[in-house]
Amino acid sequence: METDRESSARKTPPPAVRWADLADLILIIAREIQFQGYRDERALSLTQSEGMVMRHLVAHASATPSQIAAAIGLQRTNVSTVLRDLEGKGLIERHVDPEDRRGVSVHRTRRGADNYALVRKEWGAAVSAAAGGDTSKLDDALALLRSIEAGLTATRPTEGAVRGRRRET
Repeated sequence: METDRESSARKTPPPAVRWADLADLILIIAREIQFQGYRDERALSLTQSEGMVMRHLVAHASATPSQIAAAIGLQRTNVSTVLRDLEGKGLIERHVDPEDRRGVSVHRTRRGADNYALVRKEWGAAVSAAAGGDTSKLDDALALLRSIEAGLTATRPTEGAVRGRRRET
């Protein structure tokens, strides 16, 4: 007679399938978080690319457009479009480098920092509610996802090496 453990072991898909399932769930969850919208009317919605730029500027007080592009994996021309949109929303400012008048540095505004903190709070509340507030495996999930993020960022393809990638702005 078969034990429960033997039955479970036979039913567990191979690791490659489980990793694919995890990747699929991450993409679904990210979309669902965006789909939720915000309860706080002060929160400004951000596109995925706008969120990546703001995340970078929260971590780094200022950066050049080229530094931002390299850090978040967007083409430099696409970053220009995103920066124009963020500037129009009042979330960033661009400053001309006083020593090299051709150079520009990008800075988050107080409104940009406040908005990013607000939307993070909303994202956290949505995810917590979806998980029923269960924090029993939260630290393990965070550790795994941080490891995945670091590994993916470290192995990001170079600009010319990516085939079939959707251009994002």
